[in-house]
Amino acid sequence: MLGAARDQFRRFLQRPGSVSLVGYSDLLPAIAAREEALRASADGELSALAGAAADDAAFCAVAREAAWRGLGERPHDVQVLGTLAMLSGNVAEMATGEGKTLVAAMAAAGYALRGRSVHVMSVNDYLAQRDAEWMSPIFELLGVSVGWLGQLTARPDRRAAHAAQVTYASVSEVGFDVLRDRLRTDADDQVVPVLDVAVIDEADSVLIDEARVPLVLAGAAQDASADRQMARVAATLVERRHYEVDDDRRNVTLTDAGARAAERALGGINLYAADALDALTRLNVALHAHALLRRDVDYIVRDGRVHLINTSRGRVAVLQRWPDGLQAAVEAKENLDVSASGEILDSITIESLVRQFRDVCGATATAVAVGDELREFYQLEVAVIPPDRPCIRADEPARLYATMDAKEAAIAAEVAGAHRTGRPVLIGTLDIAESERLAERLAAAGLPSIVLNAKNDAAEAAIVAEAGTIGAITVSTQMAGRGTDIRLGGRAGNTSEVAALGGLHVVGTGQNWSSRLDGQLRGRSGRQGDPGSSVFFASMEDELIVSYAPDEPPPRDTEPDGRVRDARAHHAAGHAQRAAEGVNLEVHRNTYRYNKMIEDQRRIVLDHRDRILRTDAALSALAKACPERYRELSASVRPGTLAEAARQIVLFHLDRGWADHLSALAEVREGIHLRALGHRDPLSEFHKESIRLFDQFFDLVSRDSAETFMSVTIGDQGADLAAAGLKRPTATWTYVVQDNPFGTDLDRAVKNLRRILRR
Repeated sequence: MLGAARDQFRRFLQRPGSVSLVGYSDLLPAIAAREEALRASADGELSALAGAAADDAAFCAVAREAAWRGLGERPHDVQVLGTLAMLSGNVAEMATGEGKTLVAAMAAAGYALRGRSVHVMSVNDYLAQRDAEWMSPIFELLGVSVGWLGQLTARPDRRAAHAAQVTYASVSEVGFDVLRDRLRTDADDQVVPVLDVAVIDEADSVLIDEARVPLVLAGAAQDASADRQMARVAATLVERRHYEVDDDRRNVTLTDAGARAAERALGGINLYAADALDALTRLNVALHAHALLRRDVDYIVRDGRVHLINTSRGRVAVLQRWPDGLQAAVEAKENLDVSASGEILDSITIESLVRQFRDVCGATATAVAVGDELREFYQLEVAVIPPDRPCIRADEPARLYATMDAKEAAIAAEVAGAHRTGRPVLIGTLDIAESERLAERLAAAGLPSIVLNAKNDAAEAAIVAEAGTIGAITVSTQMAGRGTDIRLGGRAGNTSEVAALGGLHVVGTGQNWSSRLDGQLRGRSGRQGDPGSSVFFASMEDELIVSYAPDEPPPRDTEPDGRVRDARAHHAAGHAQRAAEGVNLEVHRNTYRYNKMIEDQRRIVLDHRDRILRTDAALSALAKACPERYRELSASVRPGTLAEAARQIVLFHLDRGWADHLSALAEVREGIHLRALGHRDPLSEFHKESIRLFDQFFDLVSRDSAETFMSVTIGDQGADLAAAGLKRPTATWTYVVQDNPFGTDLDRAVKNLRRILRR
């Protein structure tokens, strides 16, 4: 008890990033001392030496030799420190360009040689495949099997990939496989082994930015009808006259004039009558799609489909969609065919998925900034690994402008000045529309650029590889998590020539919602001791400042070119970013609090399901509930067939019951914040309701299973569930929900209630 209390007190006082490296550093001489002897060993001996390594020092020595032979790269001491930190279960903060991919591979191999099953999880399929293939020579020399999987990987290949000692995959694909395995009716069909060790690349992106994203498995898919009429009505409404948008542009509400205009357009109905609730809901959703979701900012249209943009990475969010009503509304807004919609069979947040692993470690360039959250949600500590060479990049203070136009004119002038010297310039924008607008401005000034955004992310690696060449101007939407280093001189390798010019110059076109993303953009310059520089531009019209510092008066000290020197305005810009970070942290905490109860219930259901799947527990329960029917069937049906029939019956009702339970909880959560109007805590009320509903869960499953057992036809071919109308979905599909896109349910509920009361 005292030890636990001391540990809690230490963690309370300990600052993020203060994991001591002394113990790891003390091992470096011993690791180096083994190098000469290992260099003399044959390739075939390395795997035996790695397997026989008595401690982490012995393993790291062999791994260093394997990296040298397999990749031609000798890991620096700092990479060995990163490996040791990860083998101790920490998140290693390593600067961009310090070789985190190699460190993750060495750590994964170390865990595998301890007899552990390892998943190396990244943010997308491209990085998973690239890193698995790139690092495979190391794994081969160390005698460790490695596999990878992506969205298009077939089921047999998925099983083989998961069966490898080290499996590379995007975090969403691992989650989708877990969801699909939960609905298998034959244990031999499952593809995911026990979730043992997670090694996470871009750990802050996966564990924090993506944490609240729900992965969804849906079934019984059918075409959803597009509400094109509501889309047409919403398109006729005018902001400030027919509807109001709040300062952070997360909520939109009809005005009285807007309600009257919509009622006339809909044939004279009363939107606030009791029988018009469905029409009001559909109109509100259409209005959200019209007023709040912007093409080329929140989504793009490609190949006749709406593709969401991952705002933290500037890429198309593969398989990601908004909740069905909003997705259909956006598609109707764009006059597209509406994508299939289906019933949610199960879901899991990325945070819940990661927390199922027995051990978690990772690496990223910006872990300290979220160190408190990593500790709060995952009990992870951060080890800050020093760079191999000191960073000499020159980071200028942010430049603030009164208007967006003045800011972009200043950016164009800044780029022109750097370009005249031959220095490569990387421009980091906040969204696609801005990247294309800025590229057009540069072109008009005789400064042609290469644009990297979600519309051409397939060419990402090639574009980034050349971003450090002399005279290059690259415009990129979000460089965070791109996974490709910018080398001075590019592929041609004119490193010294570019370095003599001052290296890569990074220009940020505005503050991101997180200072971490700003830091990751800056980190693209000054790689491994290279020269470089960075500067960020912002304007008082930027969305971040307008949303999170809406009451800020016009700046006072403004120069003729629009640049703002007013210290108060600069403070407001910094405050806006801190406020945005606070809002996102609270959303994360709220999502965690609501999902914690559901995850606890899901764990109970899955433990029960696993017993049903792997034993004869279903038959035992049904024999006890329906003894006469059991005796009747036992006389005519083979024991194994009868046990399998009972298993399929119970599994059907268990899965059906869980889908119904999720649907009921979703309805509860949608309206639970109205209870705040009665001075009751919505979270406590949600927990009470979820417990009440779950108390009935297994009784209902048992009742429905017994009824089916009594009535269904069971013969030599098993239970004919289809004839009894108990059909599983003929197909399932997976997607990622963009959860809570427009603020809290309380915001929406209160505003709608006020509108109804006024009427």
